[in-house]
Order: sequence, then C-alpha cells, then structure tokens
Amino acid sequence: MNPQGLNIDALARRWADGPLASWAPLLAEQVAEGLSPERHGDLPRWQAALDALPDIDVAAVHLDRGRVGAEASAPLAPAMREALCGALQGLHPWRKGPFELFGLHIDTEWRSDWKWDRLAGALAPLEGRRVLDVGCGNGYHCWRMRGAGAAEVTGIDPSPLFVLQFQALQRYLRDAAVNVLPLPLEAVPRPLPAFDTVFSMGVLYHRRSPLDHLLALRDCLRPGGELVLETLVIEGEAGMTLVPRGRYARMGNVWFLPSTATLLGWLAKVKFRDARVVDVTVTSTEEQRRTDWMRFHSLADFLDPSDPGRTIEGYPAPRRAVVVAKAP
Repeated sequence: MNPQGLNIDALARRWADGPLASWAPLLAEQVAEGLSPERHGDLPRWQAALDALPDIDVAAVHLDRGRVGAEASAPLAPAMREALCGALQGLHPWRKGPFELFGLHIDTEWRSDWKWDRLAGALAPLEGRRVLDVGCGNGYHCWRMRGAGAAEVTGIDPSPLFVLQFQALQRYLRDAAVNVLPLPLEAVPRPLPAFDTVFSMGVLYHRRSPLDHLLALRDCLRPGGELVLETLVIEGEAGMTLVPRGRYARMGNVWFLPSTATLLGWLAKVKFRDARVVDVTVTSTEEQRRTDWMRFHSLADFLDPSDPGRTIEGYPAPRRAVVVAKAP
C-alpha cells in the first residue's frame, strides 16, 4: 500500500547523492512493509477515508502558527465541508495538533502547540537545517519545524494511522520537503550522521534500554548537531529513576522515568555535550484531553480522581522535561 502523496521514488532520488545516500535504496521496501495490510486490519478503511478527501483549491498554507493548516480561496459549501469532515473523522483518533483546514478545526487530544511554544525559543535556529523527528505521530511538529525554516524534515513513526493522517494533511499543505515515514528508529541505517537536528519527544520512556535509544539518536546527528529530547521525568536527585510496576497512567509500555539530573547523566554517559534542561512542565488536563476528534480515554481518566497529583496507579502524575544537547 502506498498512500497518495507518498512519493518514495522521488524521495529516494533526492537522497541518493547526499548524506542520506545509504538510506535511500532501503526506503521502498521499508515503506511497503510499514504499510502492509497484514500489519493492521484497519488499513483499507483508513485508505478509503484518505481517498474520500475532496479536492479543494488551496489559497494559503500556514505552518508557523498554532493551528497548522490551509485556507481556501472561498468559504466551503456545506456539502464540501461535510465531506471533508467525514473523511478526516474516518482517520480518528487524532492525537497531535491542532490543525485547521479551510475553517474546519481539528481539535486534537494534545495541544502540541503548547509544547512547541515551550521549546522553540531554546533551539538552535532551524533555518536551512535537515531535521529528523523520531516518533513524530501525524507530523504536527514536523510542520512546525518546516515553518521555522528547516530545509527538510523527515518524521518517522511506526503507526500506519498516523502516517495516513499526515498524508491527509499533505494533500492540502503540499510540501515535498516534509515527509512522514511508517518506520521505527531501528529502520534508520547506523551510523547515519546526516541530520543537523534530531527530535525525540515522548519516546524515551517507551524504550526498554534508554541508553541504547540515546546512542541511536546520536548516530543520526552530524558532529555538533543538536538533540531535542522530551520525556517523562520525576522529581529527585541524580541517580533517581522510577521503574513502574505494571502500568503507568494506564500505559503498559513505560519503563524508566528518570529525574532530570539522572537524564543529564545518561546523556553525558553516551558522550553528548552541553546538555541542559530547558523546560519542565506537569501535563495538565487542558493540554491533553478528550475531544470530538479523540473520543477515547485521555489524561483525566488516567489520574487518581481523589488526587490529580498522582496517576491511577499511585505514581506521580505525568511531568515532562525538554533537554537539548550537542552530539560529539
């Protein structure tokens, strides 16, 4: 399966003569495997939703504002708006955003624009940079990176649904310099010191070996390139790490929640330089919540109803830190 707008041959040709040349010949097979119907029984239904998107003339595209999106040259007729909404709802649940397409607000579970606002001022300028976003979801932050001037942004995420959501957006945003591929980090050849900036947001705590994840991220960066890492943390001194028994906030795949001091120590251990914490924020039920575009359980359902400072399992409520560091 190769959804509309995902031109892997063109991408491979563009990469063939540069720093990504070792990855280029692998792309076609990797993407075909990542979007194989055998991987997920809902793929045909999601593809049908993608195919049902109406043709709309785009007058303007906005990548540098909270609601990433596009404007039409004239207001949509009710039937066209209904067709657009129905097709996009066919790709439910929408986790990262928000987006606005032709006046239709896609009110996603996460206010990902809040996270972007917290970290954007602490980054090395993205102007002209080649960027990799690991675990990018539907690509919301990829668009914001492009809007901040990145020359090329590649997002990777193993979830086919998120990739098809990105393709729905790409139908109207139409930017060949932004791509989201249905791949895990393990699919990236190593070493591949090709990227000026690498983002890993909301991934580290899902890894059984956080140091191996940091090493894999380092292997994607050119010397002196910048890592932007966001992950769950706990309060505490160096050496303190929470290893949940069973689930954490009803997530079954959470392995390690370090203190920020521990996290900085991990980065130093694998030779990152100049690591610093640029933000620590407790996740609120205003930032992550149920909406018409994500109708499943969300953060409020994962917290202790008598003590929102703790998860339903009794652990400290989600606290997220953003750290930036330089590759050696």
